[in-house]
Amino acid sequence: MNFSVRHSLPGRIRIRYNKNELSKRQAALAVSLLSVQEGMTRVSVNYTTGSFLIFYDTKTLSEKHIRSYFMALSEKYLENQEMLESVEEPKEQESLLFNLALMTAEHYIKMFLPLPLRIILRTISLAPRILNGILHASQGEVFHSDVLDAAAISMALITRDFKTAGNINFLLDIGETIEEFTKKKSYDDLADRLLNQNDQVQLITKDENKNTIEKTVPLHVVKKGDIVAVRTGSVIPADGTVLKGEALVNQATITGEPLAVEKRSESSVFAGTIVQEGELFIEVRAVGSQTKVQNILSMIDNSQSLKVSSQVRSENLANQLVKYNFLLSLITFLATRSLRKVMATLMVDYSCAMKLAAPIAVLSAMKEAAENGIIVKGGKFLEEASKADTVIFDKTGTLTYALPRLAKIYSFTEKSEDEVLALAACLEEHFAHPIASAIVKAAEEKGILHPEEHAKVEYIVAHGIASKLNEKKLLIGSRHFILDDEKCSAPENLEEIQKNALENGESLLYLAEKKELIAVFAINDPVRENAKNVIKALHQTGIKNCVMITGDDEGAAKNAAKITKIDKYFSRALPEDKVNYIEKQKKAGHKVIMIGDGINDAPALACADTGIAMGKCADITGETADIVLSCEDGLEGLYKVRILGTELMNKIDKNNISIVAVNTSLMFLGLFGIISPAVAAILHNASTIAFSVRATKPLLK
Repeated sequence: MNFSVRHSLPGRIRIRYNKNELSKRQAALAVSLLSVQEGMTRVSVNYTTGSFLIFYDTKTLSEKHIRSYFMALSEKYLENQEMLESVEEPKEQESLLFNLALMTAEHYIKMFLPLPLRIILRTISLAPRILNGILHASQGEVFHSDVLDAAAISMALITRDFKTAGNINFLLDIGETIEEFTKKKSYDDLADRLLNQNDQVQLITKDENKNTIEKTVPLHVVKKGDIVAVRTGSVIPADGTVLKGEALVNQATITGEPLAVEKRSESSVFAGTIVQEGELFIEVRAVGSQTKVQNILSMIDNSQSLKVSSQVRSENLANQLVKYNFLLSLITFLATRSLRKVMATLMVDYSCAMKLAAPIAVLSAMKEAAENGIIVKGGKFLEEASKADTVIFDKTGTLTYALPRLAKIYSFTEKSEDEVLALAACLEEHFAHPIASAIVKAAEEKGILHPEEHAKVEYIVAHGIASKLNEKKLLIGSRHFILDDEKCSAPENLEEIQKNALENGESLLYLAEKKELIAVFAINDPVRENAKNVIKALHQTGIKNCVMITGDDEGAAKNAAKITKIDKYFSRALPEDKVNYIEKQKKAGHKVIMIGDGINDAPALACADTGIAMGKCADITGETADIVLSCEDGLEGLYKVRILGTELMNKIDKNNISIVAVNTSLMFLGLFGIISPAVAAILHNASTIAFSVRATKPLLK
């Protein structure tokens, strides 16, 4: 493959290729092949300019490595039919200018046709618009923009001004084409941005020595026949067949059935369903990225029904103002007896711009959010976030990093610290929770092996894990779970350990064997550096209450609250405690944002006015949330959501005021004969386009 480096910075490189040598499908395959290489952050291709844009991890790769990958993209890969069939054929981009040029050519060519043929073609083009107006009027929708258009064309025909009638119809067609293209482009841009979010899946593959390994890769590179691993709380990325493993799968997204279904070897599973508990190894039957496309398009379609109140007000106002168009036209006729002036006032209405600019503003805001790594599932949620006065934070993985560290091990048995750590890691490695990761990582750093000899593990939400090893029951989890629920016996010096943890702001994880506490693990969970500033900034935007509710011990909660300067905090809370607090706040008249990342946060996210999930959240949490934040920005994304919502509301309201002012001016210009009906139509369409373009301007400064 021939290529050249056009631009290069550390972590970012643009490479140009010859479009005559490489088809669009081959370029799409190249993206797929490059994306799976270790260290690649994001790979995209621009088929128009013939260039690849690559973002990579400088700790793993350099420009030299990137060049070597492109040199390796030979015919062996790019002309392999099986590999080419595994990627989707890129779609051709629609050209607005070409469509407008074609419409203009058709309109003026008709003028040179024989009169009988011109009459037939004129009837074919004008009749649908007139009939559409009659249909709306007959259904009681007299004050509708289509009735206005039909009235203007009908008046031109009555006065035998066929040229004006044709021009009005042509200009209306032009306006509708531009409106449809503008809205569709906003829709497609949002879909493309969301599809570039680079969802990750666990691919089972083999290394150079033919050993089976698990590798994290972008979803779009998964193809038919691949094997993926899916565990508790994760979304199944593709339709497939279970090769091994057992799990309870929630299929509500497909069947609507809320109860989880057991899946095991040879069972069929479907993309978009969620592993509620367990682990599955799945052979892909249908490419998951295709399902993701449908999910995203469905999400955007659904988002149109989740309209912001300003958008609804725009549509209602546009419909109400139509009656004033007719009233002005009647007054114009009575005062001037000029049908030409009446046509000029009828050619201008408020509905086009209002009904187009508001949804485009919402789609543009959602796209801008996506550009910042934030997925917003409807404009309504941006509005709710802008109105909120209370934000409730989870602690672990939200106010703090999702990378807690094991600080100390307390062993109360003859087992050594390494032995109890091996036991804990053996249980915790099955669950994607920050505390579990700290235990597993500590074992890895010490080189401790922990072979799986235990029975199936059982996850008790917000409490801990239960299993059996050598017929001995093992429990690991919170103090509440081990000491209160399971009534395990504790050593005498436990109170002193708890006191030290409280002073040091550490969380404690308890390990019990046969109803006896055998070890306690002290976990440090560093607070995010930007947490304090984000909370301060939220207060400046009008947030009155920032509250932290966590299942952690008092010490860890108090330490985090002190560092972040949060208004209030609650420790040792259960998932239902978060829900109860949110419901209480809502009943008191507060608008509530809930932000969290864990499986146990899902009920609270669903209960809040706006549920926001952190970027590295459990999949089930992301599915429940209304908004999912960027992994990179962390809490700064919450502040961006607040600003986006506020600015979106302001933009829609300001646009409406401008639309009324401009179109009212055009009506009076037509009334006084300063502009003709055709000119009024041109200026009206031009202003609609201008307001639509204005609606797409970025909101974040």
